[in-house]
Amino acid sequence: MADASASSRAAEKARRQEARAVVAGYHQEELRRLLDRVRAGFAQLDAGAIDEFELDDLIHRYKKAAARLWSFCGSSGSHWVSAANAIQRWRDQGASPRDWWEEVAPRGR
Repeated sequence: MADASASSRAAEKARRQEARAVVAGYHQEELRRLLDRVRAGFAQLDAGAIDEFELDDLIHRYKKAAARLWSFCGSSGSHWVSAANAIQRWRDQGASPRDWWEEVAPRGR
């Protein structure tokens, strides 16, 4: 009985570690996409295409999107498993993952 319990715990731990790796990779990819928007904003500022206030709005939007991404990715084993399952479903279905930038777009402008 103890062997089965230990084996079950080890399998669950391995499952959570695998999920954490999937989520960490996804988180890194999506965070890079968001940061690329900030980089583009600085380039626009330098080119005179936007002003400091518009860049500030862009940075604020980045922070909101990154916070939402962080929340999705979670910080516990069970949350990692849920997030990894969602990511895998998106990949299996060929569906687009969530667009964190658009999710926090200002409404009514």
